[in-house]
Amino acid sequence: MGSGSQLWNITRKYMTAGLIAFTVQDRYIAVAQVQGSSMSPTLNPRENSFIGRPTNDRVLVEKWCLEKYKFSVGDMVVYSSPENHKVRHIKRITALPGDWVGAPTLSDTVIQIPEGHCWVEGDNSASSMDSRYFGPIPLGLIRGRVTHVVWPLQRVGAIERKVPRSKHVPL
Repeated sequence: MGSGSQLWNITRKYMTAGLIAFTVQDRYIAVAQVQGSSMSPTLNPRENSFIGRPTNDRVLVEKWCLEKYKFSVGDMVVYSSPENHKVRHIKRITALPGDWVGAPTLSDTVIQIPEGHCWVEGDNSASSMDSRYFGPIPLGLIRGRVTHVVWPLQRVGAIERKVPRSKHVPL
Protein backbone atom coordinates (compact mmCIF):
# COMPACT_ATOMS: atom_id res chain seq x y z
CA MET A 1 0.00 0.00 0.00
CA GLY A 2 2.83 2.37 0.76
CA SER A 3 4.23 2.24 -2.79
CA GLY A 4 0.82 3.10 -4.33
CA SER A 5 0.52 6.15 -2.11
CA GLN A 6 4.11 7.12 -2.88
CA LEU A 7 3.47 6.73 -6.63
CA TRP A 8 0.38 8.95 -6.34
CA ASN A 9 2.37 11.65 -4.50
CA ILE A 10 5.10 11.63 -7.18
CA THR A 11 2.50 11.72 -9.97
CA ARG A 12 0.67 14.59 -8.30
CA LYS A 13 3.90 16.60 -7.92
CA TYR A 14 4.86 16.12 -11.58
CA MET A 15 1.34 16.99 -12.76
CA THR A 16 1.36 20.15 -10.63
CA ALA A 17 4.79 21.16 -11.95
CA GLY A 18 3.62 20.46 -15.52
CA LEU A 19 0.50 22.60 -15.10
CA ILE A 20 2.52 25.45 -13.62
CA ALA A 21 5.06 25.25 -16.47
CA PHE A 22 2.25 25.19 -19.06
CA THR A 23 0.56 28.21 -17.48
CA VAL A 24 3.82 30.17 -17.35
CA GLN A 25 4.62 29.35 -20.98
CA ASP A 26 1.08 30.11 -22.16
CA ARG A 27 0.63 33.40 -20.33
CA TYR A 28 3.96 34.94 -19.40
CA ILE A 29 7.10 33.70 -21.09
CA ALA A 30 8.20 31.09 -23.65
CA VAL A 31 11.23 29.96 -25.64
CA ALA A 32 10.99 29.85 -29.44
CA GLN A 33 13.35 28.44 -32.04
CA VAL A 34 14.30 30.79 -34.86
CA GLN A 35 14.34 29.24 -38.31
CA GLY A 36 15.57 30.80 -41.51
CA SER A 37 17.63 33.88 -42.21
CA SER A 38 14.98 36.61 -42.43
CA MET A 39 16.18 38.20 -39.17
CA SER A 40 19.91 37.82 -39.89
CA PRO A 41 22.30 39.21 -38.69
CA THR A 42 20.34 39.87 -35.46
CA LEU A 43 19.14 36.26 -35.24
CA ASN A 44 20.65 33.17 -36.89
CA PRO A 45 23.75 34.93 -38.18
CA ARG A 46 25.97 32.99 -40.49
CA GLU A 47 29.03 32.55 -38.34
CA ASN A 48 32.39 30.98 -39.10
CA SER A 49 30.97 27.50 -38.68
CA PHE A 50 32.28 24.41 -40.40
CA ILE A 51 29.03 23.84 -42.31
CA GLY A 52 28.18 27.51 -42.93
CA ARG A 53 24.59 27.13 -41.72
CA PRO A 54 22.70 29.53 -39.46
CA THR A 55 23.03 28.90 -35.74
CA ASN A 56 19.28 28.22 -35.13
CA ASP A 57 18.99 30.62 -32.23
CA ARG A 58 16.50 30.07 -29.45
CA VAL A 59 14.91 33.23 -28.08
CA LEU A 60 12.98 34.27 -24.99
CA VAL A 61 9.48 35.56 -25.78
CA GLU A 62 7.73 37.68 -23.15
CA LYS A 63 3.95 37.92 -23.28
CA TRP A 64 3.12 40.73 -20.84
CA CYS A 65 3.05 43.10 -23.81
CA LEU A 66 -0.11 41.33 -25.03
CA GLU A 67 -2.18 42.54 -22.11
CA LYS A 68 -2.78 45.97 -23.65
CA TYR A 69 -0.88 45.56 -26.94
CA LYS A 70 2.06 47.60 -25.65
CA PHE A 71 4.40 47.67 -28.65
CA SER A 72 6.88 50.16 -30.06
CA VAL A 73 8.50 50.60 -33.43
CA GLY A 74 11.69 48.53 -33.33
CA ASP A 75 10.28 45.72 -31.16
CA MET A 76 10.92 42.21 -32.45
CA VAL A 77 7.76 40.09 -32.18
CA VAL A 78 6.52 36.56 -32.77
CA TYR A 79 3.22 36.44 -34.66
CA SER A 80 0.96 33.89 -36.31
CA SER A 81 0.96 34.00 -40.09
CA PRO A 82 -2.14 35.68 -41.53
CA GLU A 83 -2.28 32.82 -44.07
CA ASN A 84 -1.89 29.91 -41.63
CA HIS A 85 -2.36 30.57 -37.92
CA LYS A 86 -0.33 27.47 -37.01
CA VAL A 87 2.82 28.97 -38.58
CA ARG A 88 4.78 31.50 -36.51
CA HIS A 89 7.13 34.21 -37.78
CA ILE A 90 9.59 36.50 -36.01
CA LYS A 91 9.92 40.03 -37.43
CA ARG A 92 10.48 43.61 -36.31
CA ILE A 93 7.67 46.17 -36.00
CA THR A 94 8.42 49.06 -38.35
CA ALA A 95 5.10 50.94 -38.17
CA LEU A 96 2.12 51.18 -35.82
CA PRO A 97 -1.51 52.28 -36.31
CA GLY A 98 -1.73 55.69 -37.97
CA ASP A 99 1.78 55.55 -39.50
CA TRP A 100 2.18 55.84 -43.27
CA VAL A 101 4.34 53.29 -45.08
CA GLY A 102 5.54 52.96 -48.64
CA ALA A 103 4.65 49.46 -49.81
CA PRO A 104 6.56 48.79 -53.04
CA THR A 105 5.38 45.19 -53.38
CA LEU A 106 1.77 46.21 -52.85
CA SER A 107 1.44 48.03 -56.20
CA ASP A 108 3.87 50.83 -55.26
CA THR A 109 1.30 52.37 -52.97
CA VAL A 110 1.51 54.38 -49.79
CA ILE A 111 -0.77 53.07 -47.07
CA GLN A 112 -1.75 54.19 -43.60
CA ILE A 113 -1.59 51.43 -41.01
CA PRO A 114 -5.16 50.90 -39.78
CA GLU A 115 -6.14 50.78 -36.10
CA GLY A 116 -5.46 47.42 -34.51
CA HIS A 117 -2.67 46.55 -37.01
CA CYS A 118 1.08 46.97 -37.40
CA TRP A 119 3.67 46.67 -40.17
CA VAL A 120 6.44 44.10 -39.67
CA GLU A 121 9.62 43.46 -41.65
CA GLY A 122 12.60 41.15 -41.37
CA ASP A 123 16.06 42.60 -40.76
CA ASN A 124 17.22 40.71 -43.87
CA SER A 125 14.66 42.03 -46.34
CA ALA A 126 16.04 39.95 -49.21
CA SER A 127 14.75 36.74 -47.61
CA SER A 128 11.77 37.82 -45.52
CA MET A 129 8.06 37.06 -45.87
CA ASP A 130 6.62 40.02 -44.01
CA SER A 131 4.16 42.90 -44.32
CA ARG A 132 5.54 43.68 -47.77
CA TYR A 133 3.91 40.38 -48.71
CA PHE A 134 0.99 40.09 -46.22
CA GLY A 135 0.20 43.77 -45.72
CA PRO A 136 -0.46 45.13 -42.21
CA ILE A 137 -0.99 42.35 -39.68
CA PRO A 138 -3.61 42.45 -36.91
CA LEU A 139 -2.16 43.05 -33.45
CA GLY A 140 -4.24 40.08 -32.31
CA LEU A 141 -1.89 37.74 -34.24
CA ILE A 142 1.11 38.80 -32.15
CA ARG A 143 2.11 36.09 -29.66
CA GLY A 144 4.85 37.97 -27.78
CA ARG A 145 7.93 40.19 -27.89
CA VAL A 146 11.40 38.70 -28.36
CA THR A 147 13.72 39.96 -25.61
CA HIS A 148 16.80 37.72 -25.42
CA VAL A 149 18.78 35.07 -27.25
CA VAL A 150 19.07 32.10 -24.87
CA TRP A 151 20.87 29.63 -27.16
CA PRO A 152 23.59 29.05 -28.36
CA LEU A 153 25.58 29.96 -25.26
CA GLN A 154 28.09 32.18 -27.09
CA ARG A 155 25.20 34.40 -28.27
CA VAL A 156 23.21 34.68 -25.00
CA GLY A 157 22.11 38.26 -24.43
CA ALA A 158 19.44 40.91 -24.84
CA ILE A 159 17.96 41.72 -28.25
CA GLU A 160 18.66 45.30 -29.26
CA ARG A 161 15.54 47.26 -30.13
CA LYS A 162 16.42 48.78 -33.50
CA VAL A 163 14.34 51.50 -35.03
CA PRO A 164 14.62 50.83 -38.75
CA ARG A 165 15.89 53.42 -41.17
CA SER A 166 12.94 55.56 -42.09
CA LYS A 167 10.64 53.71 -44.43
CA HIS A 168 7.80 55.90 -43.35
CA VAL A 169 6.36 58.36 -45.79
CA PRO A 170 6.33 61.98 -44.60
CA LEU A 171 2.93 63.64 -44.59
